[in-house]
Amino acid sequence: MDRLTQLQDTLDDLMTQMYATLSYVNTKHPYGDFPSQPSQAPPSHATAHPSSDHPVPNGSPAPKTNGTTAADRDGDDKKDTSEGHIPDAPEVFQETMRRLAQSLVLQEQKAEILINSLPGLGNGEAMQRERMRELEAELREVEQERRAAEGERERLVEMLGEVVVGSRRVR
Repeated sequence: MDRLTQLQDTLDDLMTQMYATLSYVNTKHPYGDFPSQPSQAPPSHATAHPSSDHPVPNGSPAPKTNGTTAADRDGDDKKDTSEGHIPDAPEVFQETMRRLAQSLVLQEQKAEILINSLPGLGNGEAMQRERMRELEAELREVEQERRAAEGERERLVEMLGEVVVGSRRVR
């Protein structure tokens, strides 16, 4: 795979990660508390989701999800939006945001490495034109050598033909 295709794939992955990160922030951010203003959180969600260490209301422990729900992993968060905003616990949200940010930075660094490895970067237009002139001169030399070799080949074929014709006469 060439570098340009790798760069395109890396940028596609970066855009997908950005979209997933924004979607996570939009659907899982905790409600903000503003002094002297009433909470906007619905009464049933005045506190964030129980973390994986706290029991669920039915008494069974919450499954460990590393800050993501099954809907997040499947990419199907329609259930969450139909029930309203259900935030992650602040600690879970912050940890997930840290991991998502690291992932975005790593992907961006991959793209930057690929961009820096592309030809032409660091060379000005004048340097590129000079390189083109050098390559054209080299191409002319190689073409002259090819023509000379073609002439030599034709001369040798002619000589070989004469030898073959001469050997028929000798018999």
